[in-house]
Amino acid sequence: MQTTVLYIAAALAETAGCYAFWAWLRLDRSPLWLVPGIMSLVLFAVLLALVESAAAGRTFAAYGGVYIVASLGWLWLFEGLRPDRWDLIGAALCLAGAVVILAGPRGLA
Repeated sequence: MQTTVLYIAAALAETAGCYAFWAWLRLDRSPLWLVPGIMSLVLFAVLLALVESAAAGRTFAAYGGVYIVASLGWLWLFEGLRPDRWDLIGAALCLAGAVVILAGPRGLA
């Protein structure tokens, strides 16, 4: 449960931080958008580092699926574009991959 909460919080922080840079570079927003953007990206890194795991790479790989789902949620909630069926199918495949990475038995050849 804690891993799920950390992944979701990290995904929100990363998406918000990346969007701040997007807004500055692509939407002609003020450079002041970078201040909360950088803070959000730092929070993302801290949250992801708190995930209980023996290997950072495995943690980051599994997080990728959560990030994809969160990004599509951002697309819908903040950009007003509803994900299409291909977005949803792709996200489901990525999330399934994240579950396999996290829950797969270890120590087997």
